Amino acid sequence: MTIGVDDDESAFSHLDDSKATEESWLRICSKLKGEVGEVEYRTWLTKIALGPVDGDEITLLLPTRFLRDWVRSQYGDRLSELWNQEVSSIRRVELQVARPGDPTAPTALLLEENPTQATTNTPSEPEDTGRTTPEVKSDIVASLDTRFTFDTFVVGKPNEFAYACARRVAEKPSSVGFNPLFLYGGVGLGKTHLMHAIGAELLQRGNVSVAYMSAEKFMYRFIAAIRSQSTMEFKEQLRSVDVLMIDDLQFLIGKDNTQEEFFHTFNALVDAGRQIVVSADKSPSDLSGLEDRLRTRLGCGMVADIHATTFELRISILEAKAAASGVVVPAKVLEFLAHKITSNVRELEGALNRLIAHANLFGRPVTLEATQDVLHDILKAHDRRVTIEEIQKKVAEHWNIRLTDMSSARRARAVARPRQVAMYLAKQLTSRSLPEIGRKFGNRDHTTVMHAVSRVAELMERDAAFAEDVELMRRMLES
Repeated sequence: MTIGVDDDESAFSHLDDSKATEESWLRICSKLKGEVGEVEYRTWLTKIALGPVDGDEITLLLPTRFLRDWVRSQYGDRLSELWNQEVSSIRRVELQVARPGDPTAPTALLLEENPTQATTNTPSEPEDTGRTTPEVKSDIVASLDTRFTFDTFVVGKPNEFAYACARRVAEKPSSVGFNPLFLYGGVGLGKTHLMHAIGAELLQRGNVSVAYMSAEKFMYRFIAAIRSQSTMEFKEQLRSVDVLMIDDLQFLIGKDNTQEEFFHTFNALVDAGRQIVVSADKSPSDLSGLEDRLRTRLGCGMVADIHATTFELRISILEAKAAASGVVVPAKVLEFLAHKITSNVRELEGALNRLIAHANLFGRPVTLEATQDVLHDILKAHDRRVTIEEIQKKVAEHWNIRLTDMSSARRARAVARPRQVAMYLAKQLTSRSLPEIGRKFGNRDHTTVMHAVSRVAELMERDAAFAEDVELMRRMLES
């Protein structure tokens, strides 16, 4: 297909000069990058290479039909305008797919339509990998999030096994000894992060075709292919990739026809030695509603559970995030957040992001008071009635003693002081009477509780660090 442009009165007298043509192309590329932004430019336009000039027509070469069609529909008119402005005698710009073996042919763009994952070679320096990657339409893949890499994934005991498996797949797809890799765990624990990290690593290494999409998108694209009578094309596109990643597989529960298609795609890729990575909120055996044969095949690979985060892992995640932001976040604030938001890493990071944004916007330091004010809605969602049992648990965790020490007869200061703090907080935060509180602490007398309350209050007046610790506990429990 030829794209026409209007004539211009000026002329370019050295059109056949390849050096001048390349210089013109570089200037056009620079203008395009400025207009569309580096992200979009690196995604779609770095793979264009100069083809021959024939009279008033110039040819631009792309590695795949999909990329050619996309560039033509999205940037064709603008390319024509820029060429006409740069070289007024150019009246037509032809976009063609490079022929195999053509020394000027650019390498194929990998499957993800993600800006920063595309290679960054300039158009005048096409990468020669010796192979072309399969064509996959942009509407059947999802973009990778460039924030989600292995470098930004904080590893701890709850996720170290899943991380190791994901890393192995990214290093040696199809030769890791297990297929598929099945990642499962609750919402916001890092499944999607690991899948994006695998894709980012593979795309960076190059010479591997990767397709990533949610199970929901897989279903919608399959239905669209049926309606448009293009199911064979849909099948061929997905079955030609080196690595297929499907996120949130539980969405296919109850979708029998889509399950059937995924099962056959799964088998075709495994039989061809291609790698599959799948995530879900439950293990294959617990995904009731999936066909037995599919659950069996999913369970034949490596099943890696991502457990709920520990306090230590949440602190590590927050520390890494805070360090990357450049904003000073006190340790007490990080501990407060790690204690308050325990179920969802995504929400935990979101809370910290809001604090950092507030600090940058208003130029104010991050404090416990500001944290409670800025995050009042998030903290309110985590509100629940404070109980003595909860106070005992939080205090024991904070001072690193056993929960049983709260009701034991041990009098060592390392145990007695936290126990007194727990009694003090029980008096401050609950409506229980002194005798009731005493019973919860190993049937102690109410006078023991009274002594603990007055002793903690006295220490808080004399020791600022101790007072801050107690205040942190109180804020975590009541906010």
